[in-house]
Amino acid sequence: MSVTVSRRATVSRLAVGWLLPLLGACSPHLDPLPIPAGGLAEASREAAIRWTDSTRLADATDIRFRFRFQDQGGRGRARFAPRDSIRFDVQGPLGMGRATAFIVGDSAAWTQPEDEIHKLVPNYPLFWAMLGIARPPAPGSSVRGFQDARVIVWQFAVGQDTVEYVLERGETPRLYAEVRQGNQRIGRVETRLGPDGFPSSSRLTVLHPATRLDLMFQQHTKVASFAPDIWSRPAPSEP
Repeated sequence: MSVTVSRRATVSRLAVGWLLPLLGACSPHLDPLPIPAGGLAEASREAAIRWTDSTRLADATDIRFRFRFQDQGGRGRARFAPRDSIRFDVQGPLGMGRATAFIVGDSAAWTQPEDEIHKLVPNYPLFWAMLGIARPPAPGSSVRGFQDARVIVWQFAVGQDTVEYVLERGETPRLYAEVRQGNQRIGRVETRLGPDGFPSSSRLTVLHPATRLDLMFQQHTKVASFAPDIWSRPAPSEP
């Protein structure tokens, strides 16, 4: 299941409203991304797409995780269907603060409740990076890259908006994603990858408003398919 959607770094926010009171409690700090001092060179969009495609899950996958804001948290589930469709559900302590969304690429087909999926992460490249997946550059993007034995770096720019990815190799691989709107850094994701290449944990840091979200992945299971009704908007009374 897939829908082609144009992509910009300034897409609308994806969020869970019950977490909002916790967001001002932290003051995140971001060190510079681990990009080699030699800088980046111009590259083709086709090469960048080949790399981003390599980060995408090849099979329908059922993902379970726990999340934490400060000393409070909850649990969540993400059901991914190739190429880029996902049903995303989160639930706070004692069943409070439930929210769900059907996301296709860089847009939400629907959200429930409608007015609460817009504050958790500031855009979809950061959302997908928490699952270890990089989004491709939009048509017309300026693309630059770098690669050696230690890192792979990509930068996609549309006007003054940029998305940068850094994949650190080694015993504990990490995928970083950082988004800028003009001269302002919006946020960053740091995702640790396990031996199988799937995320073991992920941290989203947003600067304005100050936000920090941690995901701890518990399970990911390949499945043949999902029930068709999971892609339909749930009734308001559905638990």
